[in-house]
This record gives sequence, C-alpha cells and structure tokens, in this order.
Amino acid sequence: MRKQKSMRLLGIGAAAGLILAACGGGDIEEADAPAAGQEDCGDFNMAINPWVGYEASAYVVGQIAANELGCTVEYKNLKEEVAWQGFGSGEVDVVIENWGHEDLKKKYIEEQGTAVEVGPNGNVGIIGWYVPPWLAEEHPDITNWENLNKYADEFQTSESGDQGQLLDGDPSFVTNDEPLVKNLDLDFKVVYAGSEAALIQSFRQAEANKDWVIGYFYEPQWFFAEVPLVKVDLPPYEPGCDADPAKIACDYPEYILDKIASKEFMDSGSPAADLVSAFQWTNDDQNVVATYIAVDEMSQEDAAEKWIEDNPDKVEEWLAAS
Repeated sequence: MRKQKSMRLLGIGAAAGLILAACGGGDIEEADAPAAGQEDCGDFNMAINPWVGYEASAYVVGQIAANELGCTVEYKNLKEEVAWQGFGSGEVDVVIENWGHEDLKKKYIEEQGTAVEVGPNGNVGIIGWYVPPWLAEEHPDITNWENLNKYADEFQTSESGDQGQLLDGDPSFVTNDEPLVKNLDLDFKVVYAGSEAALIQSFRQAEANKDWVIGYFYEPQWFFAEVPLVKVDLPPYEPGCDADPAKIACDYPEYILDKIASKEFMDSGSPAADLVSAFQWTNDDQNVVATYIAVDEMSQEDAAEKWIEDNPDKVEEWLAAS
C-alpha cells in the first residue's frame, strides 16, 4: 500500500505479531505433492501488507506456488516494516509489492544483507490527494492546492478542530502528508482513518451525500471503477525534492513497485523463488482480482484462482522460469 508509509511501528508487539500473525487466523494452504522430477518446494512464507491490491498479487503467486509447484504456503498479515524484519529470521520469504522504502532497503539489503531486490512486479504506484467527483465538478478550482485554504472551513471535523481535515489511511502507509501540510502552509490537519477500508468508505459516503472530504489515496486501486476520485495538483515532483523528509513540499513520485525477498530464500533453489522472480503483471490485472475480493466478496484464494484460470498464458510464462 508508501517515507515512507510513515513508520509508526509497534515495537515488541510488532515483533510478536511477526511470529504469530497469519492470514485468516493462521490458516496455511495445504500444497499438493510436487510432480515427479520436480524439486520439493517446501515452505513458502508470504507477507500480506494491509491493502487489497497487495492481497491480490500475493494470493495469485501463492496459489500458483501451492497448486503447481507443491509449496506449503503461509500468508502472514504484517505491516510493511515489520515484514522486512522477518527476512533475517526466516519468518518471511517475500514482500510482493514494495512502495519505495529506500530506508528499509539500506537497512536490510545493504547493511544487514538479509534481503535482496527481485525486480519490478509490473505495477506502477501513484500516491496523492483526492476529492470526490461531485466536489471537483462544483468547485473545479479545488484541484489546485493553492486554493485549498479557501475551502479549509468546509473540511473541518471534530477530529481536526478549527482546521480542515486531510484524511489519511493506515498510519503505516507511506505518507508525506504531515510535512506537506506544514511546508505548504495549509490550514489542515492530517487525521488517520485507520485502514484502506475506512478510507474507501469515507470517499464513498462523501460522493453519495455530497460531503466535503479530501484525502490520501493511491493507484493501483479497484475503487476508482466505483467512484472516479479526482486528484489534487500539488507542486510537481522533481528528483530530490523529497530528499529531506522534514522539508518536503512537492507531490509524490511515480513508484515502480518491486519485489523484495529473503536472500536465503532466493539462494535456496526453491522453484517458488523462480516464480517470484518471473512474476509481473499490470495495474489492470491487480484491479481485477482486487475487485473480486472487495466487491464480489470472493475469498482471496477463489479470486486468485479465477484470475489464474482466465489467464493461462501469463501463468505459463511465469512457470516456465520455475
């Protein structure tokens, strides 16, 4: 899901969660036996970061690993930085969708040597501030950040007090919003909805009821097909404008999302490591599976299986490298 999604971590509790957390309360996908002549895959531990698009990517890879490679797949619900802590302990093999996190790369790849980059996953990430369509239509100048203070009173809530509310999602998401508000001299306060689901529901209600809401959002994202949120233009991003987190006064960069894995796992010879290396798909692919999960209320496994059945050529291409 982004600086990086601000690192408000849980200390000892987070470490405990790393050991204990597993998707679905600890359910583990029981893998089929490997085909004759195929190397035993063994255990395959996939982190699940807290947004539906990530689930879509992880479960597609996981279902292929279980059903085609004979892996025993375990999905672990973990915040982003907590997941990286698991590379050294063997608790986590793969983070399938990484949003930048140059600080974590320095720590776990360069300094500790427990993680490696495994190339792009094919998704392009965009983060920004958005308003519901009705608001952009009735007040078109609101999509220019320089006009936001003119409307600050309209965005006031009980949480923001006498300032306008800028709604963010999960506090662990990559966000520059607090320094942006300060450095652009905006009369707004960042308030955290707490999750992707809460953020989506706020935008959904704002469009239905013509409520004043401005908030953090991102692509790839299935929700744009339901409510086509309109992006607010912040000062354009230029290389280096976000070098000092405290002084950021520019928009977010475009993120080429990539895969991060345990070095031990990638060196293990597991066919799942080859699958992770080969996996790439598009924003549209991810949004299809995310829609199955979020809108059609399919289980993550069933949503992944449906996409796999509908896209045999892509799956075969990934498996050819395994």
